[in-house]
Amino acid sequence: MSARAAKKVKRNSPLAKAESRRFYLFLTPWIVGLVVFSGGPVLATFGLSLTDWSLLTTPHWIGLGNYQRMFSDEVLLKAIWNTLYFGGGATLASVSSTFLIAILLNQKVRGIGIFRAIFYLPAIVAGVGTALLWTNILHPDFGLLNFVLGKIGIQGPGWLTAPSWAIPALIIMSVWGAGNTIVIYLAGLQGVSVTLYEAATIDGAGWWGRFWHVTVPMMSPVIFFNMITGFIGSLQAYTLVLIMTDGGPSNSTLLYGLYIYRQAFQYFDMGYASALAVGLFGIIMLITAVQFLFARRWVHYESK
Repeated sequence: MSARAAKKVKRNSPLAKAESRRFYLFLTPWIVGLVVFSGGPVLATFGLSLTDWSLLTTPHWIGLGNYQRMFSDEVLLKAIWNTLYFGGGATLASVSSTFLIAILLNQKVRGIGIFRAIFYLPAIVAGVGTALLWTNILHPDFGLLNFVLGKIGIQGPGWLTAPSWAIPALIIMSVWGAGNTIVIYLAGLQGVSVTLYEAATIDGAGWWGRFWHVTVPMMSPVIFFNMITGFIGSLQAYTLVLIMTDGGPSNSTLLYGLYIYRQAFQYFDMGYASALAVGLFGIIMLITAVQFLFARRWVHYESK
């Protein structure tokens, strides 16, 4: 009997069929949850985007009217620019800084577990608490950050009150709660073989050579994963901005997600808000596709 025939017989055996039934049985709750709580709302959002609905009235079909409105909405263009600015800056700052922090936390020193816990703790703080904390830290008059800058002779800016400094302030804040990214980096770093560093050392590589030619290439899939998830998360951000600045000053922190919130729950224009949500989905898919396209040039996977 050939190997292919043997595999076919094994798949058709009573034991294999029973395992298959159990597999789909345990998978059913997840499938139902995905279809009902994710797939259903997605289809409903697309359907509502083709209507004029003020939440308190009956939806009226207008076709692509909401999408045509998006192209002439100057506030939306401002929100898109702010979102890309914040998303790019926050992703770059978070991915790079947490990578370096993870390398430090990967050292074998006494009490390293305590340091790991300290760096992870901000990730579990509630969003409202984080917003209130950083509102006080970034306050232009009695904030901690400007107080420290003043001690070294630097006049701190109005972080959340000056349009040119508002987005950079939010980018700084985004790095503080990146404990999940650090954990992912730590898992990847612990999977890098020590023999690679030993071989690089024998070849005469210093600490920078080992970092650039061993650590970075071996960690490139993890870096890429954190870039994808971090950028998507940044494009969807709105809660902290809503509490801290509400899009101000002068719409300088009006992010795409906050603009959707305004249209839906302040102006009650659910049809246009749904169209904006579909547009955000399209932007995320486009940027993700571009990232995957360029990833071929710098992401390295181990050959099997």
